[in-house]
Amino acid sequence: MPGLKRLRKGIIAAARSCLQPLLTTIPFCLFLLLDIYWKYENMPKCEGAVCSAAEHTKHSKSIMKSQRNFVLVLAAPLLYWLLYSATNMLVQVEKLNLQVEQLKQHHSD
Repeated sequence: MPGLKRLRKGIIAAARSCLQPLLTTIPFCLFLLLDIYWKYENMPKCEGAVCSAAEHTKHSKSIMKSQRNFVLVLAAPLLYWLLYSATNMLVQVEKLNLQVEQLKQHHSD
């Protein structure tokens, strides 16, 4: 189909330009991981009849937020790695296509 080569090059260029700013998510994930660790180490224990209903709800919400943040910490680097790998693979394919075209031109001469 005509125009797919230009579309592919545009997508590769857009993905490559997004990779560097998205790298800032890695330090943020490390910070979030340290925050989760600190919360679990310093979390007051709410067990049995010692806690009121409001304290128990607050404690449960805090645990759920920490679990959600942990999922985000795992997902962000994984998605970054997938984008990086796919972009890198497409760049390599493009380089190989150029080499094949050059060899074909050189061989036909």
